[in-house]
Amino acid sequence: MIFTKWIQINPKISLEKGKEYPFVEMANVGIYTRSPKKIDFKPYSSGVKFQKGDTVIARIEPCLQNGKGFFANELPHGFGSTEFLVFRPKTEDVDNRFLYYYMQIDYMRKNMIASMTGATGRQRVNNGIFDSLEISIPNITIQRRIVDILSAYDDLIENNQKQIKLLEEAAMQLYKEWFVKLHFPGYEKTKFIDGVPEGWKHCTLQDVVEFDPIIKLIKGKTKKSVPMAALSTSSLVVDESLIVETESNSGSKFQYGDTLLARITPCLENGKTAFVDFLDEDESAVGSTEYIVMRSKALNPYMVYCIARNDDFRQLAINSMSGADGRQRVKVDVLRKVEYLLPPEHLIKYCFKHMKPLFEKIRLLNKQSHLLRQTRDKLLPRLMSGELEV
Repeated sequence: MIFTKWIQINPKISLEKGKEYPFVEMANVGIYTRSPKKIDFKPYSSGVKFQKGDTVIARIEPCLQNGKGFFANELPHGFGSTEFLVFRPKTEDVDNRFLYYYMQIDYMRKNMIASMTGATGRQRVNNGIFDSLEISIPNITIQRRIVDILSAYDDLIENNQKQIKLLEEAAMQLYKEWFVKLHFPGYEKTKFIDGVPEGWKHCTLQDVVEFDPIIKLIKGKTKKSVPMAALSTSSLVVDESLIVETESNSGSKFQYGDTLLARITPCLENGKTAFVDFLDEDESAVGSTEYIVMRSKALNPYMVYCIARNDDFRQLAINSMSGADGRQRVKVDVLRKVEYLLPPEHLIKYCFKHMKPLFEKIRLLNKQSHLLRQTRDKLLPRLMSGELEV
């Protein structure tokens, strides 16, 4: 059957201009995750509109190739980037949840990518492809059985994501309480002089954090390469499905325990930051040239990550940016000179003791989610093709 006889593309939805609705930015959409990483509320003016049960997929490169898309299962209605396409069944013979998974199969993605037109680097899907695209969809009973199998994996992944969010929030709250608000253990009995606790010292970030440390790599040796797309806008975890292997030594270099901070617009403003916990302790890797690598000199690795995620620090980084519009970059020298209040060593060690279990749990949950995604993605084409009976 022909795709457009069964499926609507960008169906009409009425939204009131100026009224606030859920808004989904492209940067907050993961690789075929049922829910966006972050939902804002903005007054509607323009954009692609969707409602509960719609499948939303990126139409522009490289977002489509990277697999950006989501299922609007928690939003009654909303809007997002004009670079999305919205899909909805025209008939009850197609389950909207099944459609979400069907749009992930290679056949659909490859045809959409092959149809792309426009200037290099900004090519978009040609919607005309759907008028001639033949699809094969099983009966509604089988569709729902397939959905039950695949959604069980996504349920576990989403539960892990919720736990990761809570754990990271706990780590950030601890950092802010102890080192920003100065409500550290024993602060009630500590003497303060001009607002500075006794034993704490004024310094600059370059005294406690090493920026872009030098790492020597062996030429020709295979190593992991982490693209900007793998970094989250709201969490320390890296999408391991996007990590590839390379023999090249070009780009930023980092190792276990480092923090990666995007230096370029709009990646920095969108929040792209990561904690490197996906390497072995003696392993190094490479990544985008647009990373600032931050490593602890006098703190602990978890505190460095929390500094990079701190709103005040990020605003200083954004304010330091210079360069042509659309390609502005952070001035690292400005970050090096940022004032910092260094706590005593015993408190840094005590913080490490409290934060390590949180970061370790996050690492394990992310690993588990990665394995669940791999299993789901292997099952998906076999279920859709009928190779596996349900």
